[in-house]
Amino acid sequence: MHNTAAMLIELGAIILALGLLGRLAGRMGFSPIPLYLLAGLAFGHGGILPLQASEEFTATGAEIGVILLLLLLGLEYSASELVTNLKTQYPSGAVDFVLNAVPGAVAALILGWGPVAAVALAGVTWISSSGVIAKVLGDLRRLGNRETPVVLGVLVIEDLAMAVYLPILTALLAGAGLAGGSVTLLISLGTVGAVLYLALRHGRLISRAVSSDNAEMLLLVVLGLTLLVAGLAQELQVSAAVGAFLVGIALSGEVAEGASSLLTPLRDLFAAVFFVFFGLSTDPADIPPVLLPALLLAVVTALTKIATGWYAARRAGIRGAGRWRAGGTLVARGEFSIVIAGLAVGVEPRIGPLATAYVLLLVVIGPLTARWTEPLARRLTRGPAAPPADPVAPADTDRSQDTAHAHA
Repeated sequence: MHNTAAMLIELGAIILALGLLGRLAGRMGFSPIPLYLLAGLAFGHGGILPLQASEEFTATGAEIGVILLLLLLGLEYSASELVTNLKTQYPSGAVDFVLNAVPGAVAALILGWGPVAAVALAGVTWISSSGVIAKVLGDLRRLGNRETPVVLGVLVIEDLAMAVYLPILTALLAGAGLAGGSVTLLISLGTVGAVLYLALRHGRLISRAVSSDNAEMLLLVVLGLTLLVAGLAQELQVSAAVGAFLVGIALSGEVAEGASSLLTPLRDLFAAVFFVFFGLSTDPADIPPVLLPALLLAVVTALTKIATGWYAARRAGIRGAGRWRAGGTLVARGEFSIVIAGLAVGVEPRIGPLATAYVLLLVVIGPLTARWTEPLARRLTRGPAAPPADPVAPADTDRSQDTAHAHA
C-alpha cells in the first residue's frame, strides 16, 4: 500500500510538473521538449531528487509514448501521399541522408565508439523533428508557403526511411550477424511493402472494418490494434515504432481523422513521459564531458540541414527566399533522435548524454534558424543597405494546402 501511494504521489508530481513546464514553454514560444529533458535530468539518477517508486510505470509509459508518436505520424499520411513523395523527393532524401547522417557516424568513429554506435549516432543527427517543425510552421504562419510542401516532403522521406533504418539498428544492437540482419531487413521491407499495397488497394475496407460512430469503441479498437501490431513487430525484431507507424498509414479518411483527434491527448501525455524518462535514465554528470562534441555536431548538422532544405527547395523551382526558409526550418531535432539514442544506450552508454545535449541544443536553435536564416542570408548576400523584404516573398506564397494540411 505504501508503494502504491508513493507511486501515485510521484506520478502526480511528474504529470503536474509537465503541465506547468508545457505552459511555460508555450508562453516563451518554443517547444517543451528541452524542458521535459531537463526535468528528467533533475529527477533521474544523479539528479537533485531521484524518483524510484514510479520508475517501472514511467518506463512502460515511455514505450507507449514512442508507439503513439509513430501512430499519429502515420495517421497524418495516406499511402498514396507516401508513394508520391517517394517518387518526387527521393533525390532530396538521398542528399539529406548523406549530409546529415555522415557527420554523426564520423563523430562516433572519432570518439572511438565503434561501428554499431556509428550507425546509431548517424540516425540521431539525420532525422529532423516532425513535431517541432510542424509547430514552428504553424507559429510562423507558413503552412501555405510554396516551400512548405518541400519541407514536409523531406520529413515524409525521413519517416518512411525509419521503417528500414530502425529494424537494421535493432538487429545490430541485438548482435545479429550479417545473415540475421539481412533476414530482419527483408522482413521489414516485406512488411512495409505489404502494408503500403493493402493501404493503396484496400485502405477503404480496412478503415471500414475499424470505423465506429462510438468514440469510445473507435479509441479502444485503434489503440488495441496498434499495441498488438507493435508487440508483434517487436517480437519479429522489426521495431514496435515501425509497427505503429504502419498501422497509422493503413487507416485513412474519417477513421484516421477521428482516431487522431481521440489519440492526440494520449500521445501528448505519454510522449512527454517518454522525454522525461529519457532524461531520468541519463546522469547529468555524464553530460559535461560530451558537451563540446555535442556543440560541434549541432553546429555542423545545423548547417547541413540548411543546405538540405536549400537544395530540396531549389529542385522544386522555389526562389531564393523560400530556399533559405526551407533550410532553416529543417534544423530542429527531437523525438526520433531521442528514440534512436534510447535504443542504443545499452551498447554505448555515452550516446545517451551526447544525444540529450545535442537535442537540447537543436530543439532550441531550430525555431530560431527557421525565423532568422532567410533574413540573415538576404543581409549577407545583398549587404546591410538593401531594403527589407516582406517576411514572405510574393513569388513564394502560393497557397498549397494539398500537402500542408498533413501537419496543420
